[in-house]
Amino acid sequence: MQASIDAVRVAGTPQGPVPVVVLAVEGEDDVVPIFIGFNEATSIARGLEAEDIGRPLTHDLLLDVMEELGSRIDHVVVNEISEREDGQGGTYIADIHLETARGETVVDARPSDSLALAARTNAPIEITEDVFQDSRDDSEKFAELEDIRNVSGDL
Repeated sequence: MQASIDAVRVAGTPQGPVPVVVLAVEGEDDVVPIFIGFNEATSIARGLEAEDIGRPLTHDLLLDVMEELGSRIDHVVVNEISEREDGQGGTYIADIHLETARGETVVDARPSDSLALAARTNAPIEITEDVFQDSRDDSEKFAELEDIRNVSGDL
């Protein structure tokens, strides 16, 4: 299923504010929320804005190294949720599909890192049907949340 980064927001939880990247899925009203860390959320937001802050941050550096070695990101896939033993949520698993000088290769990655790189390169984002079905949620629940760019300096 084709997806795109709809927003990077901050959700209030009993444990405090938690960033969430919201993936919109083509042809669906529901979204896929993936809760991530503040650094990763900020990096995704910067990638979406194509914000150049001078010296490269980690995702910018990785992308620069890949490009210098003749690689490019073809697409990323959020392809699995690894369930926790206690049944409370799970960990999302993603792959980065690369075109390299030696051919195609797939690299295991955290979804937040994959999405930060996709945001910088406009690489297509895919999500498997199983992940969508297991994690879909009402888009209106996330539309009201504050954009991370408006709150990151306040936390």
